[in-house]
Amino acid sequence: MADRRKIPNAVLRAVRENEFQMSRQEFAKLIVTTGEEMGETVACTPRLVAAWEDRDVQLPRAVYRRVLTRLTGRTMGELGFRLSSPARPVAPASVADVPEQEQGVDRRAFVMDGAGAALSLIPLGATRENPPGRIGVGDVRAVDRAVSQIYAHDHDHGSAALRRAASEALHTAYQWLQEGTYTERTGKRLRSATGHLSIAAGWLSYDSGRPADARSLYNEALAAARIADDPALEGHAFGCLSLLAKASGRPREAISAAQGAQTVVKSYGSARMLSLMAMREAGGWALLGDASATDQAIVRAHRLYAKGPTDADPAWLEFYTPAELAGLEALARADLDQHERAAAGAEQAVLLHGDAFARNRALYTADIAIQHAVRERPEPEAAAEAASRVLAYLPEVRSDRLLKQLHNVESALQRHAAVPAVADWLEEYRTKTGVS
Repeated sequence: MADRRKIPNAVLRAVRENEFQMSRQEFAKLIVTTGEEMGETVACTPRLVAAWEDRDVQLPRAVYRRVLTRLTGRTMGELGFRLSSPARPVAPASVADVPEQEQGVDRRAFVMDGAGAALSLIPLGATRENPPGRIGVGDVRAVDRAVSQIYAHDHDHGSAALRRAASEALHTAYQWLQEGTYTERTGKRLRSATGHLSIAAGWLSYDSGRPADARSLYNEALAAARIADDPALEGHAFGCLSLLAKASGRPREAISAAQGAQTVVKSYGSARMLSLMAMREAGGWALLGDASATDQAIVRAHRLYAKGPTDADPAWLEFYTPAELAGLEALARADLDQHERAAAGAEQAVLLHGDAFARNRALYTADIAIQHAVRERPEPEAAAEAASRVLAYLPEVRSDRLLKQLHNVESALQRHAAVPAVADWLEEYRTKTGVS
């Protein structure tokens, strides 16, 4: 029997398409506008609307329920949402009796909660009394879906609520590897998928201010990549270690890891991935203060990016858009104290992101505020305006990095506290975040 939870929400889609005659992007904007009229702060995106319609999210969280009811005049049940999710009984048949291609349909499911902020794997873990049994391609796809769900939610809302659930999913994947039975081919694919899940969990740890946990998870992914002979995964892990090293103030390690990533994926066939790793290298050189090496790496990154996408580009690379290319260059310029170029690049990144990647938009907007505040000829009013835009992302975006960046914005603006617009922002910041 098919999993009923994955039957699309045709009612909500019909309301959007037939009654409102809107695209998902237009509908998301209308939800934001309606929320503002109600005094509610929401950051709805086309991705979230898609999650509702595809039933990746069973029930919107309370604030969206209020907005949707106000907007449509319907209850959640009338909009096609399921108000409860009764547990399914466990099938008595042994999993070994199920064809490998069909495994995964009834053994596990990834469920986003009402806030779209929790991802769980069913079962959460095998025990000695209830071992995982035979692992098939359905299980591998389940792990892949977990990675996609993590990134989709993280891009728009940050990492805070997902970190623990992702850790549980990773624990399950490791149990499948250690205690399950599978063919050699399936085992290789499962190990690669688990490595990608480890990177996703590591990213959540990094974004939540847990660099030691992130480093451990990235190293686990690196080991999985080498065992599975997966160069794309190995390059991704090296790239993440480079990012983490830079964030921890270790520029030479960041450069070495980024160069290692480029060596691994050089023959993989993805110019975009090589471009990202070149930009990671540029970040290390910038932190080291070497402007010439930074420029060389940035030029290489742009040249590689211009070659365009290929079939070899991995799915996780979707975040690396022209907006992110501009934003990463802006960060490097900031580390070189090229504040005007950094502010302009961050503005370009926010503009190019459009309505997507809310957390990244918030972080780059904070960079704009900081660069305006610390440049040779400060522009405190422009800094305060950008800083106000950052506060609008709270509390929808929950990221330790964003909170730290807001603290950095506050520190940069303190020197301009006599400017009325800055004084107003400082008061709003302390009120909204509870900082004394």
